[in-house]
Amino acid sequence: MQGRSILEHLLHRDRLIVAIGTAAVVALAWAYLAAGAGMDTEMMTDMPDMAPMPWTPFYGVLLFVMWWVMMVAMMAPSAVPTVLLYATVKRKQETASRAAIDTWIFLAGYLVTWAGFSLAAVLVQGAFERFGLLSMAMASTSAILGGGVLIAAGLYQFTPLKQACLRYCESPLLFLSRHWRPGTRGALRMGLRHGSYCVGCCWFLMVLLFVGGVMNLAWIIGIALYVAGEKLLPFGRRLSYAAGGVLILSGTIVLARAI
Repeated sequence: MQGRSILEHLLHRDRLIVAIGTAAVVALAWAYLAAGAGMDTEMMTDMPDMAPMPWTPFYGVLLFVMWWVMMVAMMAPSAVPTVLLYATVKRKQETASRAAIDTWIFLAGYLVTWAGFSLAAVLVQGAFERFGLLSMAMASTSAILGGGVLIAAGLYQFTPLKQACLRYCESPLLFLSRHWRPGTRGALRMGLRHGSYCVGCCWFLMVLLFVGGVMNLAWIIGIALYVAGEKLLPFGRRLSYAAGGVLILSGTIVLARAI
């Protein structure tokens, strides 16, 4: 009994370390976004209708970092239950140090997947800016584009792909039981796979940032809270359908006003 008590204490401590470490990463990400993510937010606010900055390699890298940090801030909190459950299982199989390393590798794999999405988002942003569809505030200047994105995002909420990905995102136990891989390489593969499910679940919601403004903190916070609710609340699937209906209606109204 005493040995079991010690083991439970160690498991609790390891989970606490992972939780605190993840919270620190998320806090730093939000602080970076609140500080402007390296962008001149005053100029964006004062002159939102100006043309975006000219593209340079430095600007492209800055945008990639901005998008990736934003994804860390928005998505990492909803991944915490899966990360903590993974840490618990690993601690029962491995030494404390090995379990901790594999847990961080799992989280790294998850974040690398969102880095891939961030790169794709930068390329899409570059295309939008080339055709004059984004303002200085990185928001859509076209009602047709904005309305189309809202409707498309709403329709995606009802697709089988969205619901299949959401199923694994909202159930850490289901994901780990079906996709468990041993070892450090397995930890990376599992992190990448879990990240891919989250990207599949939420990528269209992130595209909504082009409607309200990529650096609009109100939109960022709103989408982050919705994503967390969709994955963590017991009625997440019904919330997903409800959001889809609201997005379709909103997009239809935007398009109707533009015609």
